[in-house]
Amino acid sequence: MTLRAFIPAALLALLATAAQAHDYQVGPIAIDHPWTRATPKNAPVAGGYLKITNTGTTPDRLVGGSTNVSKRLELHEMKMDGGVMKMREVRDGLELPPGATVELKPGSYHIMMMDLARPLAKGDKVKASLTFEKAGKVDVEFAVEAIGGSPAGMKTKEHGH
Repeated sequence: MTLRAFIPAALLALLATAAQAHDYQVGPIAIDHPWTRATPKNAPVAGGYLKITNTGTTPDRLVGGSTNVSKRLELHEMKMDGGVMKMREVRDGLELPPGATVELKPGSYHIMMMDLARPLAKGDKVKASLTFEKAGKVDVEFAVEAIGGSPAGMKTKEHGH
C-alpha cells in the first residue's frame, strides 16, 4: 500500500472512530450519545439525555450513577397528569426490556444531575458513571450542548424544569 492510498484510509478510520466517540457498552447494554445542556450561572441542576439499548435476552434496569459535576444523580420522568406536566423521581430504576431501546430525552425520562458544583458550558464534557442492575457500571461522558439546544440533527420536545 502506498502512502497516498494509506492517508485516505487512515482518515476514514479516524472519522469513523470520532463518529462513535459517544457510544458505550457494558455487557448487553449499549449507550448512545449522552448529552446535556449548558446551564446558567448558579443553576442547581442539569438534565442528562441518551439512548439505551438492551441487546440481551433478559431485562435489565438503569438504577443510578454519579457524575464529576454534581452531588447526586437521579432518574426522573416527566409526564402529563390531568393536563399538568409533572416530574417525579423514578426510585426503582428504569426498566430496559430485552431487545428494546429506551430514549432519555427532554419531556420524558431523563437523568437529573442534582446540586451542581459549577455551571456547565457548551463544549464541556461531563464524566459520569451509570449503574445497571445486572450489567454493572459503565463510565460515560456527556457532551454539553448550548442552553436550549440539542445534538445536531436531533429534534426534542421542549418542557422546562
